[in-house]
Amino acid sequence: MTAQTQVGVYYFPNYHEDKVNEQRHGRGWTEWELVKAATPRFEGHQQPKIPAWGYEDEADPQVMAKKIEAAAEHGIDSFIFDWYWYDNAPFLHGALERGFLKASNNEKLKFSLMWANHDWIEIMPAIRHKPYPILAKGTVAEQVFIDATNYMIEHYFAHPSYWRVNGGLYLSFYELMKLIEGFGDNYEETARILNDFRIRVREAGLGELHLNAVVWGLENLPGEKKLEDVNRVLHQLGFDSITSYVWIHHDPIPDFPATDYANYREIAVRNFEKFTSEYELPYFPNVSMGWDSSPRTVQTDVFDELGYPHTAVLTGNTPDEFKKALLSAKDFFAENKSKIPVLTINSWNEWTEGSYIEPDTVYGMAYLEAIKDVFGKR
Repeated sequence: MTAQTQVGVYYFPNYHEDKVNEQRHGRGWTEWELVKAATPRFEGHQQPKIPAWGYEDEADPQVMAKKIEAAAEHGIDSFIFDWYWYDNAPFLHGALERGFLKASNNEKLKFSLMWANHDWIEIMPAIRHKPYPILAKGTVAEQVFIDATNYMIEHYFAHPSYWRVNGGLYLSFYELMKLIEGFGDNYEETARILNDFRIRVREAGLGELHLNAVVWGLENLPGEKKLEDVNRVLHQLGFDSITSYVWIHHDPIPDFPATDYANYREIAVRNFEKFTSEYELPYFPNVSMGWDSSPRTVQTDVFDELGYPHTAVLTGNTPDEFKKALLSAKDFFAENKSKIPVLTINSWNEWTEGSYIEPDTVYGMAYLEAIKDVFGKR
C-alpha cells in the first residue's frame, strides 16, 4: 500500500440517557432496553446479544475512555458519530460531549461527525403496521442548518482529536436527499449553502472541510430517498468523497428469515471495485460486521418479512468471517485502486441492528482483534 489505511467506525449514540428519549419512553430509557428484550425469532436465531462490558452509560467519561482505549489498540483511527439536529437542538450528543470529549484519553483516537438527519420514526420497538409515526422531521431550513453547523464549528472542529481526511475536517452526510429537500429540493441552493459552510469554517481559522456523501441504491428506513445521478449531483454540490453506511443499502439479503454472512459477503465486497469505477469522486469501501434489526420489532409479534426493521438476518457472521471481509478490503487497497485509503466499518455499537464490534459474551474482543490483525499499525 502506498499509504497507511485509515479506519473509521460508525458510532450510534443511543446508549445514554437523553431528555428527548425520556419524554418518549420514560425516565432512564436507553436503547439497551431493546437489546435486553430481544428474543430468538426463528430456529437457531442467536438473540439476545449480551455486551461483555454490561449495559454501560456511554456518556460516562470513564466508560468512553475504555472504548477509546480498545478502539485505538485495535487499529481504529476514528469514531464517526451519528449526529442529529432536530427541533433546533442537538439530539443524542451526550455520548460525544459528556463521554468522548471529557474522556481523559481522547487524544488516542480521532472523532468525526455524520449528519444523520433522517426522519426519526417510532420503531423502538416497531409494530407490524405502517406508516410509523414520525417523531421528528429530518429536513432543516437554511438558517437551522447554519445554526447546526455553527454549533459544530464552535464545539467540535477545533478539537485536536477531530479527524481530518486528505487534510480536511471529515463530515459525512447520511441521507443527502433529506438535506436537499429541506433546501427546497434545489441543488443550486444546496451548493450555495454548503459553500457558505466551507467559508465559515475557513473564517474560523480551521482550514478546509472534507465533505463525504453516504450513497446507497436501496432505501432502508421508511422515508429515505436514494441519491440519483450521483456523479452529477455530488460534483454540483462540491463533495469530496463517497462511502457507504452498511452493506444492505446496496444489495438485498436474498433469503428470509436468514442468509449466511459468508455468501452475502461475496456479493458485498464486489462493490469495492464497482463503486470505485462508477463514481468520479474517491470511494471509501465499507465492511459491515452483520445485520439483525429484529430487536427493534415487537418481540411478541410474528416475525414476517415486512420491510425495515422486519428484515432478513445475516447469520454465521463470526469474527473469522468478518476478518475475511477486512482482508478483501486490504487486498483492494494493496492494489492501489482507492484514491484515498479510507475504510468505513459498520459499526462500533449498532446492537439492535446486529452490526457491532464492541465485545459481547460470545466472542469477546475477537471482532476488534480481527481489525487489529488486518489493519493494526505496525
